[in-house]
Amino acid sequence: MQKFDTLRGVAAPMEIMNIDTDMIIPKQFLKTIKRSGLGANLFHEMRFDNDGNEIADFILNQPSYRSSEIIVAGDNFGCGSSREHAPWALLDFGVRCVISTSFADIFYNNCFKNGILPIKVSAEERDVLMADARDTENPELAVDLVAQTITRPNGPVISFEIDAFRKQCLLDGLDDIGLTLAKEEAITSYEAARKQTHPWL
Repeated sequence: MQKFDTLRGVAAPMEIMNIDTDMIIPKQFLKTIKRSGLGANLFHEMRFDNDGNEIADFILNQPSYRSSEIIVAGDNFGCGSSREHAPWALLDFGVRCVISTSFADIFYNNCFKNGILPIKVSAEERDVLMADARDTENPELAVDLVAQTITRPNGPVISFEIDAFRKQCLLDGLDDIGLTLAKEEAITSYEAARKQTHPWL
């Protein structure tokens, strides 16, 4: 998993509440178990019309936001079904951070397991960050995971809270498999000892 420490990038304002996982990556694109390629279909039904043409007024189709690495979203981001394809699609598109007042629990957990930082802020903080993102002249935000801060183009720095264990996993680039492999020496030692004391197992 790619490490996350600091990120400076374009923030896309998505002033929509209850963006669910079917909006993030519609069900017809769930046939793959590969993590790559899903970015092309991120927010498919909002990005494209029935003929496959881009919908010009959708935020990620606008010139200033095509390379967005941060999304500032409405309440309850990632609700709906538990599909892990949702963070896969965001990451494949290039999104490394989502900022909202609240997230669905399963989506929130899946973000950490895939190298995406979900940041919870107050409604007031979300509103000022949304205003920053709407400024097409300078829609960049800077996220510092170590310091747990969001630096705005104009205005005071915003601090955020995050679980210490999840923070360290992102900083080290460790998903569940990586965490297990980090204990490989202890596992190997245990298995060798087990064979000596319980050879019949």
